[in-house]
Amino acid sequence: MTSHQKSPDVYLSMPHPCSYLPGKTATTLFIDPRFVLDATAFNRFTRQGFRRSGDLIYRPHCRGCTECVPVRVPVQRFRSSRGQRRVQAHNRDIVITQHQPIFVQEHFDLYLRYQARRHPGGGMDDTDPQKYRHFLVGSQVDTAFFEMRAGGKLLAVAIVDHMPGAISAVYTFFEPDAGARGLGVYALLWEIDYARRSGREWIYLGYWIKDSPKMAYKSNYRPLEAYRHGRWITLIP
Repeated sequence: MTSHQKSPDVYLSMPHPCSYLPGKTATTLFIDPRFVLDATAFNRFTRQGFRRSGDLIYRPHCRGCTECVPVRVPVQRFRSSRGQRRVQAHNRDIVITQHQPIFVQEHFDLYLRYQARRHPGGGMDDTDPQKYRHFLVGSQVDTAFFEMRAGGKLLAVAIVDHMPGAISAVYTFFEPDAGARGLGVYALLWEIDYARRSGREWIYLGYWIKDSPKMAYKSNYRPLEAYRHGRWITLIP
């Protein structure tokens, strides 16, 4: 990379165990982390199926496997299901406030409880606050943390990246002892509504993986568009 370079170099990682499909090997395309992306460039890569983890912009690129499908919801056409509307009604008491992407101990405590109960042994339950922040916050994007509380109790935190015409659902963690509320569903429904109310066209959900229980849920949000062969198409009407 040179100081006058307008487009970043793209690298391919070494093969590593797949995080989503046991027994499979994965490789990842990633943008040169030294390249400073502005909002327009970040939006362009997101439209090409890339995601963000901290400052690392990446996309799965595995030989002989196309299971990781980038997906997004066209928010103006989204229609909630009966079950999703029940979740919304059940959480009418939740109050949501927007916060700057800074470290908050209360958020981190909830994050650790969530990881310990929902994803034990997944490698994301590190107690180092810096690693937590580096995972969720990027220095080159407009990120917001949305607190979700009921009766003053913190129930969930949804992390969102703002882009021209869209938002990206980066990550959500929630109170594992409040399973009856369906907080993961509620948070995503709220994000879809937030994108719609702010006049945006899409919410990017990352990767849909049909055979991964952790990722297959995204097909419940319809219509769902997928990035395939260089263009966005309707995956599920």
